[in-house]
Amino acid sequence: MTLIPELETDVVYPDSDGRPMAESDFQREPLIYAVNALRRWFHAREDIYVSGNILLYYEQGNPRAAVAPDVLVVLGAPSHNRRSYKLWEEPKAPDFVIEITSRATVSEDQGNKRGLYAYLGVSEYWQYDPTGDYLKPALAGFRLIDRNYWPIPVRSDAEGTLVGVSEVLGLMLRLDGNGFHFADAETGQLLLSYDELEEARLEAERALREAEQRIAALEAQSRERE
Repeated sequence: MTLIPELETDVVYPDSDGRPMAESDFQREPLIYAVNALRRWFHAREDIYVSGNILLYYEQGNPRAAVAPDVLVVLGAPSHNRRSYKLWEEPKAPDFVIEITSRATVSEDQGNKRGLYAYLGVSEYWQYDPTGDYLKPALAGFRLIDRNYWPIPVRSDAEGTLVGVSEVLGLMLRLDGNGFHFADAETGQLLLSYDELEEARLEAERALREAEQRIAALEAQSRERE
């Protein structure tokens, strides 16, 4: 009896693993922020792909060989949208991954995923614990050297802000009382969320109105003296 190999066209790679995007608001909000902020930062680059919570398949013909990074960045991959990320159809594995750790994921993030990402060749692997319950400190990074991950220095400044530098992205990862942010490694300029951008816009409009009112008042006083 001759066995006929299963055709690749018969293999189904689901778009979802059926698991929720995040365990709670504590994990969901930084996940959404990170994806949106990085997409805006690289918006002019058609050769950089940014996504989050997307299934990454790493073994052709085996739909069970999959992982869903919270946030991933691939330098050198087209920026178009995808249903899933199949390594054999793409130029390379992600260069950057960050996992938003929770009670349900902390063991996997520090164990199986860390080993898998090293095996796949992910250059930088970061972990962030938004509640501070599972990681000490709450921000940690690792750089792939000779197929093993080595810690990326994360320092605490005089104000208690945790800062690490991603060489892959050219960005700082910052954690302070205002939460988690990316920042330009050269200028220190924060990559703001949509809500923060809107708040800054409204504040600028208020400041402009107040300046216009002060100018109008000064002009009125000047006319009264004449």
